[in-house]
Amino acid sequence: MEQKTRSELRKNIMTILYQINVYKKNHIKYNIDDIIKEVTEIDNEFVKDTVYGVETYLNEIEKYANDNLDGWTIDRLGYTDQAILQMGIYELVYTDTPDIVCINEAIELAKTYSDDNVRKMINAVMDNILHNKE
Repeated sequence: MEQKTRSELRKNIMTILYQINVYKKNHIKYNIDDIIKEVTEIDNEFVKDTVYGVETYLNEIEKYANDNLDGWTIDRLGYTDQAILQMGIYELVYTDTPDIVCINEAIELAKTYSDDNVRKMINAVMDNILHNKE
């Protein structure tokens, strides 16, 4: 079986986080492992670590987002945009992934799945968090 690149895996993670956001908003019970299995046909630690990481630190991640979204809150964004931002902030703050990679990957996903205003918003939030780190 061919290996997926980290960028391809991040698209899977975005989809998983999107589904979790939808389930939560609609008060539907869900099992994270089941969603991961539905979306990724491979068992991948990066995907699991990131999805569970976002879930573990969700309150902190949303606080980071809300503190850096100018006059907005993350829950006003679409589910896809929320997923991109959640994953981006998680990677930027809680992992060893190089900062520039975290930001670039979030922006690339936003270029494909979000409109231009949201892409700029995500870029600004990530940039602010980066500059306020440590």
